[in-house]
Amino acid sequence: MKVRELGKFIRDQRRTASLSLRKLSSLAGVSNPYLSQIERGLRRPSADILQAIAKALSISAETLYIKAGILDERPDDADVVGVIRSDPTVSEKQKQIMIELYQSFKAPPPPTQRPREGSQPKKRKVAAAAKSRPAGKARPAKKRAAPAKKKLAKKSSATAKKKTRRKT
Repeated sequence: MKVRELGKFIRDQRRTASLSLRKLSSLAGVSNPYLSQIERGLRRPSADILQAIAKALSISAETLYIKAGILDERPDDADVVGVIRSDPTVSEKQKQIMIELYQSFKAPPPPTQRPREGSQPKKRKVAAAAKSRPAGKARPAKKRAAPAKKKLAKKSSATAKKKTRRKT
């Protein structure tokens, strides 16, 4: 039965990702009991739910669709190049470009370059001002001018109002 296989697969993926049932249900936007029922093979989720679970698990939705029986598994020996060559609506130049592009995706990725064992990582340049300070001492804080004029103006207007009230 596909539903049980799907539930077991989702549970295995969740455990591999070190996610709790509650965390996965939160990430996928699915209720905790519903996700539990899916994992136990009691419920058959819709394509939308499978897509949300796949996104939360960082796996392809196509994988879950195949496990759920929504999509048929593609045979590994699919003759993509043969299909491209047999298409009468595409020019020979276009066929060649598509075949080259397809084969570039199938080719193994180029090896990444790693630093040699004896080489040191590049050092960042430090500003001259930072070099001249002794170690452990921070840059002196900039002094801010206090807005004293505004405060005095407010106080003087308030005292002037009080004085005029007393006179009357």
